[in-house]
Amino acid sequence: MRYKALDAKEYARENMKGIWAAALNPFDGDLALDEQALRSNIRHWIDELDIQGLFIAGKQGEFFSMSLEERKRNFEIAVDECAGKAGVIVSVSDQNMNTAMELALHAQDCGADYIVLHAPVLSFVQDRGEVLYSYYKAFCDELDIGIAMWSHPDSGYVMQPEECARIAELPNIVAIKYSVPRPMYVELSRMVGDRILVSTSSEDEWLDNIEELGWQLYLCSSPPYLLQSAKDKRMDAYTQLAFAGQFEEARKIRDSLEPVREAIKRARPADKPQAFGKYWQSLLGQAGGRVRAPMLELTDAEKTLIDEEFGRCGLKV
Repeated sequence: MRYKALDAKEYARENMKGIWAAALNPFDGDLALDEQALRSNIRHWIDELDIQGLFIAGKQGEFFSMSLEERKRNFEIAVDECAGKAGVIVSVSDQNMNTAMELALHAQDCGADYIVLHAPVLSFVQDRGEVLYSYYKAFCDELDIGIAMWSHPDSGYVMQPEECARIAELPNIVAIKYSVPRPMYVELSRMVGDRILVSTSSEDEWLDNIEELGWQLYLCSSPPYLLQSAKDKRMDAYTQLAFAGQFEEARKIRDSLEPVREAIKRARPADKPQAFGKYWQSLLGQAGGRVRAPMLELTDAEKTLIDEEFGRCGLKV
């Protein structure tokens, strides 16, 4: 580790900046993790798209279909490829707390910059505040590595701003990926934005959040490598303009991506997010690959629709 728990917040404030993308994992024809394809994608994302950090082994990466050893290997590949060039945050999320802790210790040992820890499913629990605080505190007590909270409705609830703010006082809580309606993350940002980095995965709102909330971090989903190519880096361009305070010009570039966003919305089957993302990647020249059960593969008709939408969305490749 390049820092200790008591320095984690300061380290993240200085180093956790810009666009961080959530990696899809390419699985080959035998459904094994295709390490070379993953390395190729990482090199493209960092070297050609200038993505500043990667979110590894999350839900986009189908961690739920991977063995414990595969998840650890996923961490190691990312750390190896990103070393000195981009940040790495890895998801150690698991409903089994011992598994999550084992993954967190491996992330710390193998050189990841941060971990992200999803709020647990809490069956039958009505008053969640003390349970959540104790859960995150247990990890903080054992680790030096910076920890990002992650709250999303798929836990069966969302963490309330007051609950997040209490947890944010723990020394190595450095960020939160807060997948909630905008009023909730605006409230939390105003409560704890001086202590931790607040972010959400909505690319549509990223520019507004830089301008209105002073955000420095996009954490994170797949748009950074689905909306961009080596010849068309408009997300990066409008982000850099916004960081420089040139918001009018940034909005023009942000808005020019609307045909691409709309094409993705029209083409993406509601039940096949990872399969769609991987196929769109392949159209951009990246490694896509198969998905693992329980995720579903695209039909030929769905691929045809995606081809059509991609062809007229205006992305330069």
